[in-house]
Amino acid sequence: MSDISLRPFPDAAADPTASLVRSVRRIAQAIDVRSREIARLTGLTLPQLLVLQSIRALGEVSTSAISRDASMSPPTVVAVLDKLETKGMAVRYRSTIDRRVVHVRLTDAGRQALTTSPGLLGDGFITGFARLSSDEQAAMATAVDRLATMMQLRPSPTLEQGGVDDMPPCLT
Repeated sequence: MSDISLRPFPDAAADPTASLVRSVRRIAQAIDVRSREIARLTGLTLPQLLVLQSIRALGEVSTSAISRDASMSPPTVVAVLDKLETKGMAVRYRSTIDRRVVHVRLTDAGRQALTTSPGLLGDGFITGFARLSSDEQAAMATAVDRLATMMQLRPSPTLEQGGVDDMPPCLT
């Protein structure tokens, strides 16, 4: 076991849903703080950095591939690319094979931004995660992936049969 303590709230066993909601809220707050810090340091938003990273990882690539890789909707990717093009960090061009397909590549400025930008998760997380055993890292990755899948947008509870009154108390 690692030296990272897993400090659940005291009532986690009594009300795991409430504990989970608090933990997710803490994660959201940490991401918000990190996002603002990155924007202050680089002038780029978190989605802009994610798109730049996707382009770097995938090479000259279509916008739909970026959308899948970055877990963003196609319209969001297009809006982010608009801003990145304005900043001179990415260039879009039409495929020579199928003119309907738009490809994207990094510019030198985009590569430079990635080289100088801080890590998305922060040094504290990276250090703590590295101290975990490989089994703990895999278990955490699996649990967070499952959590993200379970939290994906679905129809509003008020639009489904039952409504808000049928939800757990901590979610209402």
